[in-house]
Amino acid sequence: MSQPSRPPAPATERRSSVAANVARGSLGNLVEWYDWFVYASFSIYFATVFFPEGDLTAQLLSTAVVFAVGFLVRPLGGWLLGLYADRFGRRAALSLSVILMGVGSFIIGATPSYLMIGLAAPVILVVARLLQGLSVGGEFGSSATYLSEVAAPGRRGFYSSFQYVSIVLGQLSALLVMIGLQSFLTEEQMYAWGWRVPFFIGALTSLVVLYLRRHMDESEHFQAEKRAEAAAAASGTKVRKGLRALVTEYPLQLAAVFGLAIGGTVAFYTFTTYVQKYLVNSAGMEKSTASVVVFCALFFFMLLQPLTGHISDTIGRRKVMLFFGISGVLLTVPLMTLLGGASNPVVAFLLLAVAMIFVSGYTALSAIVKAEMFPTKVRALGVGLPHALVAAVFGGTSEPVALALKQAGNESLFFWYVTGLCLLTTIAAFFVKEPSARSTLEEPLTPRASEATPRPKVAAGEGAAQEH
Repeated sequence: MSQPSRPPAPATERRSSVAANVARGSLGNLVEWYDWFVYASFSIYFATVFFPEGDLTAQLLSTAVVFAVGFLVRPLGGWLLGLYADRFGRRAALSLSVILMGVGSFIIGATPSYLMIGLAAPVILVVARLLQGLSVGGEFGSSATYLSEVAAPGRRGFYSSFQYVSIVLGQLSALLVMIGLQSFLTEEQMYAWGWRVPFFIGALTSLVVLYLRRHMDESEHFQAEKRAEAAAAASGTKVRKGLRALVTEYPLQLAAVFGLAIGGTVAFYTFTTYVQKYLVNSAGMEKSTASVVVFCALFFFMLLQPLTGHISDTIGRRKVMLFFGISGVLLTVPLMTLLGGASNPVVAFLLLAVAMIFVSGYTALSAIVKAEMFPTKVRALGVGLPHALVAAVFGGTSEPVALALKQAGNESLFFWYVTGLCLLTTIAAFFVKEPSARSTLEEPLTPRASEATPRPKVAAGEGAAQEH
């Protein structure tokens, strides 16, 4: 006698499942970005450990160059892990990315000093940062894709916004660990061994996240894609995947992603990373005070992400992206000018809060607005590769460009540089039709084998070809 069919799970159970998977995906992102920011935060302590004795500025410059190397390999990570995620699954790619980051952190924390092993010390440091750069480069696309695919329809903007919640929380966690160690250890202890502690913390938490990620659900979209590939293979049809398929079949979507990412990426690094140095160098604020101001602003920024994501679910992605772009064009120059003269920390926080409101119009949607443009077969690669390229070329150079212009006596030109890139994002958002209305994420999860055959190219924003 056949068993009665199981009734569908209640809505509350389905929401709990989505929330659990989103949490697992976001926790990994948090750990990855914690490790990424720990290097920048603690470099002042370990610069003398990995490089020959001499001028401290030269040693710090050497660590900064190694940090930049991590940025340069992020596109490679976006490409390789994007391919891996589209071929072997989002869960597998996310597990691999956290392994790379954990191994890189452990290597940095355990590597002997230059005095003990000579040139091998900086060489090992570079290798570790290469692993971490590959990890961060691949994490964004895989994480954005997974969060977008597992989110409940109608709430994809809300759930996918937790990607930047975890990114900011990782940055805050690195700062908190630094404040805690500085409070309990002497300056000598920090230089001797204290700086190694946060890297071991990162390696240990990577193991915890790896366990969680190994037990999270695979995306239904990816599972449906694999079924479609098997059906296509049975009928003698081959599904085109990878970089060639991405570039030849979805060039306008790629261009749209580049345009949407440029202004948002530079604005994000300007108002969350560079601004701390800007408050010290230009506004004359004490370092400790500037750290508190930026910490409070980042916490406020983190809270804005799910709210902004929810708004995009209600009114559409395009309107929110236009809000970011237009606000960035109109407000970047006055806000940066006022911040440059803001010696009062309360005033500085309020000015930064205004910036955080409009920057969240990009960051909260950064995952979902890109994921909705590509079909499952190239989604992780389509999201991750262009984002990593923009982050390497524009995000990683934001601070050097700002400092170089300041040194040349033309600091205000940087404000206009950011404004110009926000204008490019505004133009891209204007021409891209509403992504949520043509989202490839809403396509059926039971595709026909015939859908494996290539389809004509479509305009950016009109939804990627409905291929599985």
